[in-house]
Amino acid sequence: MAASMGHASDWDRDAALTAARILLEIKAVNFRPEEAYTFTSGWKAPVYIDCRKIIYFPRARAKICELAVEKLTRQIGFETIEAVAGGETAGIPYAAWIADRMALPMAYVRKKPKGFGRNALIEGDVPEGKNTLLVEDLTTDGGSKIQFANALRDAGAICDHVFVVFFYGVFPGSLNKLAEMGISLHHLCTWWDVLEACRGGDYFPEATLTGVRKFLENPVAWSAAHGGVSSAEEAAAHKAAK
Repeated sequence: MAASMGHASDWDRDAALTAARILLEIKAVNFRPEEAYTFTSGWKAPVYIDCRKIIYFPRARAKICELAVEKLTRQIGFETIEAVAGGETAGIPYAAWIADRMALPMAYVRKKPKGFGRNALIEGDVPEGKNTLLVEDLTTDGGSKIQFANALRDAGAICDHVFVVFFYGVFPGSLNKLAEMGISLHHLCTWWDVLEACRGGDYFPEATLTGVRKFLENPVAWSAAHGGVSSAEEAAAHKAAK
């Protein structure tokens, strides 16, 4: 299965803008063109998002989860998913809320074994043989999703779908590995959606939005110009060296 990046329907667009406005309203969005953020992969960017903030806002998180479940049933189906697994740590609350809404079993995947007892990577129960949806809050380059999906597959689960609230969607090669593994990525919104949601609002100065737009139009050149890596190969090498 290829990663899910086809033409957006009217519903998808409305859902993306709703999610983006929620993230803006709770101040989860950070734009800083004058001082770049540095990601683990070595990319530089003027944008950063903190999806963990959603857990603090009951109405915001309820709406995000409502949109998530609607999107998943539209793109995957009503009875295809048999279990939900959250990635430690940010994916755990989202997985719990989505599993509850879909009336499904829920587990979570550790980043590394806890080092005692069963030395388990998967907590709750292992969804062996079950079509398992992996859930996280966001993805930049897909790296942690691959790690979690492999852990689920190694334990006997079927993991062909990943859901995140937010997909950076700007750096090259971010979906290649997921696609090669036969994993489809489902998300609510991207930086372009956030930028569109900023129209008519008083979220950021126009000069800041202009700076972010320049980055989105050519993120690789922007990264290189601000001291970051300038290719997917450099990013992979940088991350491997960490």
